[in-house]
Formats: sequence, structure tokens, C-alpha cells
Amino acid sequence: MKRRRVLWGGLGLIAFVAAGMVAAFGWVRAELRPLPPGPEVEVTVPAGADVRAIGRALQKAGLIRNDIVFWAYVRLMRPDAAGRLQAGVYRFRPGMTLEAIVDALARGDVYRETVTFTIPEGFTVEEIADRLQTLGLVDRDVFLREVKEGDFAFRYLDRIPVSPERKYRLEGYLFPDTYTVDKNASAHAIIERMLRRFEEMFPEAWAERAAVLGLSVDQAVTLASIVEREAVRDDERARIAGVFYNRIKARWRLESCATVEYVLDVHKERLTLEDLKVNDPYNTYLHDGLPPGPIANPGKKSLEAVLWPEEHDYFFFVAKNDGSGGHYFSKTYEEHLRHNAKSSGNF
Repeated sequence: MKRRRVLWGGLGLIAFVAAGMVAAFGWVRAELRPLPPGPEVEVTVPAGADVRAIGRALQKAGLIRNDIVFWAYVRLMRPDAAGRLQAGVYRFRPGMTLEAIVDALARGDVYRETVTFTIPEGFTVEEIADRLQTLGLVDRDVFLREVKEGDFAFRYLDRIPVSPERKYRLEGYLFPDTYTVDKNASAHAIIERMLRRFEEMFPEAWAERAAVLGLSVDQAVTLASIVEREAVRDDERARIAGVFYNRIKARWRLESCATVEYVLDVHKERLTLEDLKVNDPYNTYLHDGLPPGPIANPGKKSLEAVLWPEEHDYFFFVAKNDGSGGHYFSKTYEEHLRHNAKSSGNF
């Protein structure tokens, strides 16, 4: 009889413990469930914080139900991540699973405030510097110094000629595009990003194509920058490029107004005769061949126009004065004078 009571007592204890374990398992399972979805919240994980401290920060931010359960989960279920949770400022949304939160902490997916900016085709490095300074991203002088002197691991860098006449070493290679960068990104980092984009958009096959045309990469970029500043309409880019090729083959000076504007650092509807006499290596009215370097940062369409120019017999062009953005193209100087007079309203 005594043995029977002991047996029943033992069974009761086992049942009690089992019931407690079931209840505990149910409680833990409930505590592991994501919280109801809510707006994004910011949480800071201090440097050196252990798993328990991170759990407290997450619970305080309303992202998890229980910091102790979080600690147990990481230690028992995610030992691979326990020693890799990284400090920083994160943004999470209530409703995320513990697994997703731990994964983000282990990867170090810290929140960074970003700024998106657009650089139009044909912007000079000085115009880029002005825009980025206006956005509060860089100091203009620091940016321009990096363009001249910064050290970059860049595929085409060793192909850029070293010349004291060159105004900015990387002019032409800061590819115009829309970029999203960290708000605190350095001038060096932003330039590096733009150079990388140029590499993506100017493959080696294009360098080989330039060589077929008798141009180095830098010469192709320089000519494309002139086309970029002269052209308005996409359908005329290859034709304008063809004009410059014809002048180069005939050993004529390019006589591009855009190169004079680069020297004057101002855009004019009409350049004066005095403007054309400005003594500078970039002035293609006074100096033969291409200028010492690009005069702007050309986009893809201008680069393509230079690499695949239109073949024709035109040697001159002048902008129309009708708001179309188009140009009159001429084969002879006499025809050019007539078009120039028509454009000026004197015809």
C-alpha cells in the first residue's frame, strides 16, 4: 500500500513537472512571437554591449517582448551570431522576427541617413562641387583638391596624361548620374563612387573602339565632353562629333565655343571676338588639336557619339535661333556664314 502511494506520488510529480515544462515552453514560445507591426523605430547598440544589454535596448524600443528570452534565444539557438552582434544605430520595425533582428545585428546593417543627388550630363567638376556643397555633402575646396590630387584605384587613371596645362585631373570621369550616398560621405568617397560608375559605363570594348579611331581613352572623353557642351539634341550628337572628326582629319582647329566658355567659366549665347582671343591652352580657336583635357563630364550618349560618329562632309555648325536646340550644318565656310547670319537674325 505504501509502495502504491509512493508510485502515485512520483507519477504526480512527473505530471506536475511535465505540466510546468509545457507551460514554460508555451510561455517562451509566446515571448518569441513578433510584436504587432508598427512604425519604424531607431535603436542604438553601444560599442561593447553584450547580448543581454542589446536585448534590453531592443525591449525598451518596443521591438521584442522579453530581453531574457532574447538572450536565451541568441545563446542557445543562434550561437553562431552571439559574438558577432555589432554596435551602431539601427532602424527596425515592430513585427520583425527575432531571427531577422539578429541577422541584421550580425551583418551590421546599421542605419545611415542618405542623400540622393543628380549630376546632369555636361556638368564641370566645379559645377559638381557647387551642387554638392549646396546639399551640405562636401566642402567645395576639399572636393576640388581631391579631384586634382586624390589617390584612387581606378582602371583608367594611369591612362590620364600628366600635364601642367590640365585644369582638373579627373574632369570628364565623374560620370553624370543619380547617386545615393551616406549623408556623412567624404569627398573622396563620392568621387570614388562616380569614378566607379564611369568604369561601369565605359567598358574596355569602348577603349578598343577608341583605339580603332586613333584616339586614346582620354582623347575620346575629351572630345565627348566638347560634344556634350555643344549639343542639345540627342539626334545631333553623332553629327556634331562627325564635324570635329572632319576638322581633325583636315588638320583644322576645332574652334569650339564650348572650350572658350570653359576658360571664361561662363556660358554666353554669343561669344565676342575678344572672348575668342583669350590666351589659354583650352582655347581651340588659338590652339591646334584637342585641349589638354575634358571640359566637362560627358554622359553615355555623347561618349557613344564620339565612338560611333556620323560620317558626312560637314565642317561647320551653328545653333539655330528658333528654340529647337538644333543646329545648322555647313560644308563650306560661305554656307556657314549664311547660316550664321540667319541664326543671328541678320539674314
